[in-house]
Amino acid sequence: MRIELETNRFYLARYYSEAVEAAGGLPLHIPLIPRPEFIRGVLAELDGLLLPGSDSDIDPLRYGQEPHPKLGHVHPEKDETDLLALAEVERSAMPLFAICFGVQSLNVSRGGTLIQDIGSQHENAIKHEQGTPRDRHSHRVRLVEDSIVGQLAGLESAPVNSHHHQAIEKLGRELVATAWASDGIVEAVEDPRGDRFVVGVQWHPELGWERDSLSLALFKRFIDEARSYAETGRREYETASAGN
Repeated sequence: MRIELETNRFYLARYYSEAVEAAGGLPLHIPLIPRPEFIRGVLAELDGLLLPGSDSDIDPLRYGQEPHPKLGHVHPEKDETDLLALAEVERSAMPLFAICFGVQSLNVSRGGTLIQDIGSQHENAIKHEQGTPRDRHSHRVRLVEDSIVGQLAGLESAPVNSHHHQAIEKLGRELVATAWASDGIVEAVEDPRGDRFVVGVQWHPELGWERDSLSLALFKRFIDEARSYAETGRREYETASAGN
């Protein structure tokens, strides 16, 4: 979830849950309670983790940088909860689907860095903050054809929406880029290890999934992976953990 500091409310836009449900999953919201035992207990009952977008920015101190003048709001509860959840997913090999802020959290959790403000730090950048309507395709991304995203699209490129002013700079451990905007900004990453499903996209497939085939395909693949993990992967992880 996200946090609204003015009212001290946890919240999340409806589109994430609606897309998960439409793809065959049962969506559950995780409040921002950054305690390891809480996150471990919650994820023990889940079959996949979706890391959604956020209206905040990750604290650059977490990846060894000082704050840029155009850094947005930083919500420590959001950063810490995401990173704790990602650490648990790494241990359990649970399927992970990361969106926008989520893919940035994933990259930082693996030791990567971020461009803090694309417009002022990336040369010849295209517009990555399209505004409304939010589900409109505003630019195309080039895809690696044999990647998960490329196979789901069935094309060398695909149109996407865009709502971010930060992006991946240096890739983190066990991550490979699988999509790029025309200005070179990384738009998708995957974990190449064969024992897990990890996909992150910089655009928002939860917006417009009812009309966009790639967006729906991403959610369906995530749910398929979660179902497979529920049937076999979780038992294998629990058996290995018991052996240790």
